[in-house]
Amino acid sequence: MPAGKIERTFDFPARALDTDSRNTRPALKGQQTRAAILEAALGLASHVGLEGLSIGALAEVTQMSKSGVFAHFGSREELQISVVREYHAKFEEEVFYPALREPRGLPRLRGLFERWVNRVSVEIDSGCIYISGAVEFDDRPGPVRDALASMVRAWHGALERAIRIAVDEGHLAPDTDVMQMLFEIHGLILALHHDARFLQAPGALERAHKAFDHVLDHYAAPAPARSRRR
Repeated sequence: MPAGKIERTFDFPARALDTDSRNTRPALKGQQTRAAILEAALGLASHVGLEGLSIGALAEVTQMSKSGVFAHFGSREELQISVVREYHAKFEEEVFYPALREPRGLPRLRGLFERWVNRVSVEIDSGCIYISGAVEFDDRPGPVRDALASMVRAWHGALERAIRIAVDEGHLAPDTDVMQMLFEIHGLILALHHDARFLQAPGALERAHKAFDHVLDHYAAPAPARSRRR
């Protein structure tokens, strides 16, 4: 993720557009069908994990033939990577880009965290592909693991830059250990997901917000420094 944009790591080569009007309509229909299959695959993966995805299972969910699904993805691995890319794109749209509308510094960092928490709260009944994918592929090298790891590193990169900007704006202490703060913020999300989804513990969302405030207080710039930058 240049500053202000999460890195898109998995772009496939763009296909040339066929300008023949006779081919435009079938091509558009094919894109729409693929998008619908991918949406169903993302929903399925959220509940059964990437490893639970298969051409057969997806054909059953979409009420298509296996050959019809296979024609759009070619292999189970390509299907899994496509789901990773789709999840990444939705995360950008729901968490990253809206937070960019916040003022630079602490308001933007807080916006990133709060939107991340909101997304986790929605995913409590299904699951986070960031987290479930890490469990499934942490010790399994290959293209799917690489895609997942790159996606998470890209998001970490965005958070790291947001923290550094908050330091530059005088909202956080000049000696802030950026990577340590990032580690702690990500840890809050993992704890929230564990307590809310696995333990079904009441009040987990409130504790996550309170813990984030504690992290901000710990790394906050001295009051005089904050007032000078206002």
